[in-house]
Amino acid sequence: MPEARPNRTSIVIASKNEGKLREFKELMSDLPVEILSLKDFSHLPPIEESGQTFEENALIKARAVAQKTGLIAMADDSGLEVDYLRGEPGVRSARFAGEPADDARNIEKLLSLLEGVPLSDRTARFRCVIAIVTARGTEYVTEGVCEGLIALSPEGDKGFGYDPVFYLPQYGKTMAQLDLKTKNLISHRAKAFRQAAEIICKLL
Repeated sequence: MPEARPNRTSIVIASKNEGKLREFKELMSDLPVEILSLKDFSHLPPIEESGQTFEENALIKARAVAQKTGLIAMADDSGLEVDYLRGEPGVRSARFAGEPADDARNIEKLLSLLEGVPLSDRTARFRCVIAIVTARGTEYVTEGVCEGLIALSPEGDKGFGYDPVFYLPQYGKTMAQLDLKTKNLISHRAKAFRQAAEIICKLL
């Protein structure tokens, strides 16, 4: 049995990532649900993200958690797509620099590959796909995109992942320099979640 004691309005976020969970909890603060995460189900085995796309990986995670917990599961897969690198790192974003996943090493590798490339040619986007799977196996998928540029050097300490090098010209800041409230208005995850929230409300 799981350690948590969920009720019928519980939703499990299929992640242990603190930064991601913090964003989701903020985004879901107005919904009448109990928010759980994989940290509440430590008995669950690791989920292998073997998909070739963000959608495939999000569905793999949500399906596994919904099946194991008997609850509505929500999972996202997201990453950075850099045009100069032909869409890389894409689905490999979290482990771009190899195992184990390390944000600082990923950023270092990204900047080294873009060395000498002018800012105007460093166009990129964050893409997020959210999958929602019910205990009965009904599936929903939403997607959000945030356009920007890869900065010449890291700035800011409020985000995670590639946030310190994802520059937003309209704000004159990187994603890691934005407060959480602003980030949750414009981020790829927030855009995908706004669509997901409508689905969740219909499921409650």
